[in-house]
Amino acid sequence: METTTAVTALGALAQETRLQIFRQLVQAGPAGVSVGKIAEHLGTEANGRLSFHLKELVNAGLASATQSGRFIYYSANYPAMNDLLAYLTTNCCAGEPCGEQTSICCPETQA
Repeated sequence: METTTAVTALGALAQETRLQIFRQLVQAGPAGVSVGKIAEHLGTEANGRLSFHLKELVNAGLASATQSGRFIYYSANYPAMNDLLAYLTTNCCAGEPCGEQTSICCPETQA
């Protein structure tokens, strides 16, 4: 992954509503979630503001939209998510495998 792609993805996630949406999409699985269900989960209405946030995730490559009849379903782009995670963790822990606890991975960060 190139740095500019990572910055775009991180920028899209650096907003509370979009982060909530993305987490919902990741949890929903490959089938995705309808706009109405996304709005219901957020406690908001399916309006232009929600569409703006969804388009930002799509433009960042983190989500995709599929139309089925009258409904649009959004789903997480798992390969892009995994590429971003790999980019962020490349060479982490001084080249050692990371454990579940920070002290295993990066003992200098423990107080």
